[in-house]
Amino acid sequence: MTDITKETIKVLNDLIETSKDGEAGFKDLAEQTKSAELKAVFTSAAADTASAAAELQGLVRQLGGDPETSTSVAGDLHRRWVDLKAAITGKDDAALLNEAERGEDVAKKSYTKALENADIAPEVRAVIQKQYEGVLRNHDKVKALRDQARAQK
Repeated sequence: MTDITKETIKVLNDLIETSKDGEAGFKDLAEQTKSAELKAVFTSAAADTASAAAELQGLVRQLGGDPETSTSVAGDLHRRWVDLKAAITGKDDAALLNEAERGEDVAKKSYTKALENADIAPEVRAVIQKQYEGVLRNHDKVKALRDQARAQK
């Protein structure tokens, strides 16, 4: 296995972990909201991130690697912190959307870092770029909903 292939697999596995964190985070948020609209948004976002992770896992397999299958420790800790904070302060929609935006900020940073890596094969970079555009759409949608929820307070 070449160094470029190894580096590509490492980058993809980092993105898989980020996607798995996003999926778990959106599922948690969907369970916590009382809003049918937000539940639908969070459930859809969880499905999108699960699909992204599966696509990346397929690329890792094609490259001869073992794809990541779990969330990160940092993501797990963040979700537990959000659960604890919500139990203490309440679970209003603006707070849930704040956490969703924070998670999407992490995803944006992870995808940006991956795209800045010069050792990624062009066909893999194209998939990462396509997924990054999806992350940006999710982020913008969550941010707009958060701003709307804040305005209604």
